[in-house]
Amino acid sequence: MHCSSASSSPTFFPSRKLSRDCSKSRIYLVSPKFVKLGGFVGKERIGSPMNCSASSPSSLNNGVEFLSEIVQRQIGEEKDAVLIVDHGSRREESNLMLNDFVKMFEARTSYQIVEPAHMELAEPTIKDAFRKCVQRGATRVIVSPFFLFPGRHWHKDIPALVSEACKEHTGVSYVVTAPLGLHELLVDVMSDRIKQCVNHVAGVADECDVCAGTGRCRQYP
Repeated sequence: MHCSSASSSPTFFPSRKLSRDCSKSRIYLVSPKFVKLGGFVGKERIGSPMNCSASSPSSLNNGVEFLSEIVQRQIGEEKDAVLIVDHGSRREESNLMLNDFVKMFEARTSYQIVEPAHMELAEPTIKDAFRKCVQRGATRVIVSPFFLFPGRHWHKDIPALVSEACKEHTGVSYVVTAPLGLHELLVDVMSDRIKQCVNHVAGVADECDVCAGTGRCRQYP
């Protein structure tokens, strides 16, 4: 039975933006920045440098098309599914929010198979969602913890549950990604949430979807 936690070939994500540096004659994939000690993750270069002459737009287009073929070929080597895992709650409304997030993720990315799972307290479980990914044709399952920071659940609980789930499926591999962590775009998310709630308190905006109907988004003495 084959059930590995790593892929033999790198996966490149088509959602990354293309950038060119004509002074160095290279085309890059530019990733969103994750904060790490000492600075940010920078540009990632794929393959050999490609001609990027400013005086030859056609050569740039050809380079971009070639790069796109590389990306698609890498993705096409395996049929990936994304399994988004949160903790799970006894509050049904919280569990349903994960379903909404999965729908948004699927609509905004190129992944064709995206499933929600709860680590505990609710269904679908990781085991059930993993099985559904395989039934939908996945040969690799990318498990993405919907957690802010790494802790015991990321270090031990989720890997153990995914490993157990994978044992039932011959020829299927999996990857457990890092949680959300210190990503610069989370600053924008928090800023937007703060602005919405403060504007509601000021009487110039409706409640956000999270606070709606709870009466909790208000200013206390």
